Amino acid sequence: MESPKESLSFRQKAIKGVVWSAIQNWGRQAIAFIVFFLLARLLGPEAFGLVAAASIFLGLIGIFLDQGFSAALIQRKELEPEHLDTAFWTNISIGLMMTVLSMAMAGGVANFFKLPELTPVIRWLSLSFIITSLSSTQEAIFQRKLDFKPLAVRELVGVSTSGLVGVTMAYMGFGIWSLVSQQLVNGLVRVLLIWWASDWRPRLSFSYKHFRELFSFGINVVGINLLSFISTRSDNLLIAYFLSPVALGYYTIAYRLLEIVTQLFIGVITPIALPLFSRLQQDIEKTRLAFYRAVQLSNFIGIPIFLGLSALSSELVIVVFGEKWISSIPVMQILNLIGILYTGFYFNGPVMMAVGKSAWKLRLDFIKTIGYFLAFAIAVRWGIVAVAAGYVITGYLMSGMTLWFLKKTIRINLITYLQQYIAPMVGSVAMVAAILGTKYFLSNFINLPILLLISILVGAIVYPVTIILIAPKEFRQFIDVFRSFLPQSVLKIKN
Repeated sequence: MESPKESLSFRQKAIKGVVWSAIQNWGRQAIAFIVFFLLARLLGPEAFGLVAAASIFLGLIGIFLDQGFSAALIQRKELEPEHLDTAFWTNISIGLMMTVLSMAMAGGVANFFKLPELTPVIRWLSLSFIITSLSSTQEAIFQRKLDFKPLAVRELVGVSTSGLVGVTMAYMGFGIWSLVSQQLVNGLVRVLLIWWASDWRPRLSFSYKHFRELFSFGINVVGINLLSFISTRSDNLLIAYFLSPVALGYYTIAYRLLEIVTQLFIGVITPIALPLFSRLQQDIEKTRLAFYRAVQLSNFIGIPIFLGLSALSSELVIVVFGEKWISSIPVMQILNLIGILYTGFYFNGPVMMAVGKSAWKLRLDFIKTIGYFLAFAIAVRWGIVAVAAGYVITGYLMSGMTLWFLKKTIRINLITYLQQYIAPMVGSVAMVAAILGTKYFLSNFINLPILLLISILVGAIVYPVTIILIAPKEFRQFIDVFRSFLPQSVLKIKN
């Protein structure tokens, strides 16, 4: 049993972890959005579509790069130096093999997609495997210690430097190679900074015993990541194969915005979720309570944002990205509806892995993957809007099964869980109604940028006011949860 002093120390680490995770996520995603906006203005749908097509193959190969060892290093209660050395050299070996394999297979992949221009893109991007393998062990060490400051600095410098390179090259007319260079520069900068920040250095040693210990946990993580990749990227695969890189470019822009927003407003807690839940794995009641709190916090933040984005997709795309991306609007409107599901379900994986049920999550993801792939395969003949709709509908149909697995894993109370959604949903619906009303009455009198700004301000006022009126207790709980993640020094200043 933990002593009060140890418990306080862990809480302080968790709080500090959330703060630096917030800095990392908000800073990185804010910079990434600016870079994304500039590149979308400078480049066309085909460039984004070609890189997305290359990323399908490279992402599939990359699943096997880490072997799930990073998650295993974070999750283990007892970690020995041999675990770290073994993980590092395994990752280096696999990274080198994957780089060579990807370069050799580039031509075949390009022929599969009937896109010969894809060959050099894949070959250059395959260098990212050996680059990434140089830093995954150090990253796991920092995450295990809940020390997110070095990771935050690394992310901010990496995304800024690579973004500057990408935008400069795009402005100079390098086209798709600006996107390729951006990814490679980001990887190199991240490796250099994490080696500079970490005092751990690998020894020339390898232990089969420790490899088996990591592999026994990691193999399930690899399976989970593989199934997750198929379920979330098979839409890109089918669009690239049956439609065109231009169609994939439109779809990618909409999906990329969904990813950025998810990381920006929900992903703050996610990096500390696995180490945090892993420390609580012996106490199911505490794990369950922490899970409820995480869901509550993410719902209050995420649901209004995703519904608001769906309501303002037309104005946002035209004002921010330009009229050449109009075909992305209906895709964005539909995809943002899956964000409601993301907000509550974002922590399911870390909880299951933290309590040692990675095999359960593997089975769950296998079933979900089949459902998603079938939905995409059926929908793709009707275009990218139908694919987006298939993604959202399938996600909600599968949600009941996910809740059943959670009930078996940490014995959640379904009513208590669903209560975390009621107030945010009601407040968000009122907010959307206010936004749509604003657009209806003002659209003929003011220009689009001003209309977008006013609509955002109206939504930002209506949502919290509605929550305070209909659920003052839940609002106070949300504030208390939010305050619990702030450093004591900040709270003292505020008081």
